[in-house]
Amino acid sequence: MSGHGPRPRSAVVTTSIVALVLALTLSGCSSSSGAGERRPGGSSVGHGEAAQDSASPFWVDPDSDAARQVARWERRGRTADAKALRRIADRPVAVWPSGDNPVPQVEHAVRGAAADGRTPVLVAYNIPHRDCGLYSAGGAADAAAYRNWIHSFATALGTTPAVVILEPDAIAHLADGCTPAEHHEERYTLLAQAVSRLKQQPRTRVYLDAGNPAWISDPARLADPLERAGVNAADGFSLNVSNFQSNDTVRAFGAKLSALLGGAHFTVDTSRNGRGPLPGDRAQAWCNPPGRALGTPPTTRTGDTLVDAYLWIKRPGESDGPCRGGPAAGTWWPDYALGLARRAKS
Repeated sequence: MSGHGPRPRSAVVTTSIVALVLALTLSGCSSSSGAGERRPGGSSVGHGEAAQDSASPFWVDPDSDAARQVARWERRGRTADAKALRRIADRPVAVWPSGDNPVPQVEHAVRGAAADGRTPVLVAYNIPHRDCGLYSAGGAADAAAYRNWIHSFATALGTTPAVVILEPDAIAHLADGCTPAEHHEERYTLLAQAVSRLKQQPRTRVYLDAGNPAWISDPARLADPLERAGVNAADGFSLNVSNFQSNDTVRAFGAKLSALLGGAHFTVDTSRNGRGPLPGDRAQAWCNPPGRALGTPPTTRTGDTLVDAYLWIKRPGESDGPCRGGPAAGTWWPDYALGLARRAKS
């Protein structure tokens, strides 16, 4: 996906960290509390021997690009690089089902997570006219195709706990005018229908994407589009997907937007924000910027009652697009991944 920068009256949302932990507990995951915080438990070793972060309730894919890269480097004797890259491979990263049939990828995540007693994080990213025809152009062919895709996606989730980030960029591209006006009403309708369909799955939490503070700096410009797109029926909204804004910046922005939405909760993508955004007002600061680092590992221990979780939604190490020597958007780029991992604080 691209765009994650400045170019390119609901009831109080009651879903929170506690509710997420309850869902995990019901799925067979134990929980313990310490220092006033709830900590979802689970096995220390995941399905397929992928290491699991004991501070996170979310699923680690043992067959991710990062995990395969670690194995390749270990075979070649690049042990130091492999050890550094485990900072990605051993942590939960969102699954982005692609293509016309999302079912195999969704079912893979659901089955793996169920075996580990964890919760998968998935991204539904297939809205028609996606990314305004830019680096991550594509999406469903039309409204009917999108409804079928969402229905298949939701059905594959079944009754196990899951977190879905719904359509990164879709709202922000309405707010910034990138999406042509003739597609606005259809997009609002499709997003609202997608929220409704996903929420039919009894243990699926849905967060409707709202861009990032460097893209749409005034939260008031997002409140009405989010309401029209069905945020009232969702579990909240998501921020900073595929971007680099700091936790403090995003939380402050999210609190203002939440106040406009009756107290809606939100999630924050911390996959690459360990050093914040690229300094200065540079063109394409959102696209494969150099010198960045992994951010806060995925967790529900956010210390903020409005922030349900820090998540790695963007898959760290996947290119933003063909800029700064990168491959096509969404392509695994091991050298960039290694740089992110080496600069991480933890």
